Amino acid sequence: MNNKEKLLNLLSSFLEKGILTSEDIKNEILNNIKFKKEDLINKFQLVTKQEHEILKKIVLKQEKEILKLKSKKKSQRKR
Repeated sequence: MNNKEKLLNLLSSFLEKGILTSEDIKNEILNNIKFKKEDLINKFQLVTKQEHEILKKIVLKQEKEILKLKSKKKSQRKR
């Protein structure tokens, strides 16, 4: 189904439901777009900026710990 058919189906469904004012149509279209946006976000498994920053800090902390352990291991081998 192409975009024109989707739009026509959407508008016809509005008329069937009795949504006749332009404000109601605008609100229904905005709701439809919001749901599609949420579906895409879920599909791509996007994270918030805050979640990203937390994960970034965790990874940096782990990298430091790994480096510390590697240096400790090297010093033990030299003995």
